[in-house]
Amino acid sequence: MSNLLIKTQTLAALTPCAGRCSTVFGDSVCRGCRRFNHEVIHWNRYSDAEKTAVWQRLDAQLDQILIPMLPQHDLNKIMHFLQHKRIRLMPNASLGRKLYHALKLCEKMPACADESGLGLTSAQIKPIWKTFEQRVLSLAQASYELAWLRARFIHQNINDLDDEL
Repeated sequence: MSNLLIKTQTLAALTPCAGRCSTVFGDSVCRGCRRFNHEVIHWNRYSDAEKTAVWQRLDAQLDQILIPMLPQHDLNKIMHFLQHKRIRLMPNASLGRKLYHALKLCEKMPACADESGLGLTSAQIKPIWKTFEQRVLSLAQASYELAWLRARFIHQNINDLDDEL
């Protein structure tokens, strides 16, 4: 099977969904996966390019927040931990995405902290998770607001240009 076919099948099979969607309650950014509400609604209709763009934005946010928060991580141990726990990742998943999945598992099972490769004790997991969730949701909401400001600006400029013609 070609790499492109494997990538397409993997992309189609995976979703950023964290199983706790808040867009159904009117949030503009999902508290679970941090996709914008329209991305959650239209995900199954998105092209591979559109899905890839969303994944890249989400991974960049995870990188920005988690890499500085977890400086003692051991990537080899994390990868072994994720494989052992059967976590499926995109082939090009960022370091932040890998850290996220390991931290998410430990948040549910703090006793796994030692084997996770995160460099945290079980007592550190819950406070780190809480801080991470606050920071990444704030970043996602700011990203959403910036996207809408850009869209409004572009729309206004197009309208002004139409008026001049």
